[in-house]
Amino acid sequence: MLLALQILFGALAAGTGIGLIFDITKNRMDELKGATGKQWASGFTVGIIANLLDTLGCGSYAPSTFMYKLFNQIDDIDIPGTLNIGDTFPVIFEAFIFTASVDCDPMFLWIMYICAAVGSFGFASIVTKWPRNKIRWALGIIMIPLAAIMLCKNTGVGPFGIIGTATGLHGWKLVVAAVLNILWGALMDIGFGLYAPCMATCLLLGVDATACFPVFMGSCAVLMPACSIEFIRTHRYDVPHTVGNALGGIIGVFIAWKVVTSLPMFWLINLICIVLLWTSYTLISSALKDKKAGIA
Repeated sequence: MLLALQILFGALAAGTGIGLIFDITKNRMDELKGATGKQWASGFTVGIIANLLDTLGCGSYAPSTFMYKLFNQIDDIDIPGTLNIGDTFPVIFEAFIFTASVDCDPMFLWIMYICAAVGSFGFASIVTKWPRNKIRWALGIIMIPLAAIMLCKNTGVGPFGIIGTATGLHGWKLVVAAVLNILWGALMDIGFGLYAPCMATCLLLGVDATACFPVFMGSCAVLMPACSIEFIRTHRYDVPHTVGNALGGIIGVFIAWKVVTSLPMFWLINLICIVLLWTSYTLISSALKDKKAGIA
């Protein structure tokens, strides 16, 4: 069953890569050739840093969005598609690593992966039609409870501090986890990272903390290609940032896997919570500013 998962990951990476290359060469070569050095540097830097943090379990969407806003080299309307397509390849690399090295019930993994993909694919056709400010509001509002969940988990407040020992779930617990993973997969399409809520769900239901890693990493590895199809079809992504993020992201994953052995995770996760709240503030502020100027 694990070999089948590895084959699936390889097929998804190949399919997404072929679709992206085909769209760029057929429809968007001018954007690729006309990209500035600042755009390439922005995409590459975001890919390395965000996916290094991603491999450590911090998630990449919040720091990626923060850095995109900081560098100001990408249109906000293209952020969800750029994140989903660009991070597909490093996340699949992560999934390869953790499904092979961490013990977790294969059937539990399959069910969680399928549910995440169903949620993501079903929602992508909706979010790709949203206007810029709607995306800003969605991202900005959702990042606030995500920061709260991560902070509670990090400080052991409430159920997020409970340490489980299971490597899989069964019965009603599996049903709850599967249904919630459909929701987390759907919210991935607007930049709401799956890692933190999926990990919180699994921990709450008694899954061992280490066993959570192949669950949320594999969920993203499966769902991101599913929704990337829609983002590629509708051209709702930034070309240089997507390519730069993909290449830099793979390097970031490799560095975290081979070089980074320990970090003060308590303070690092607290920092990510601050980044989430700051990014939420900047997105909502931009939306309010445009609304005041009469821009939808």
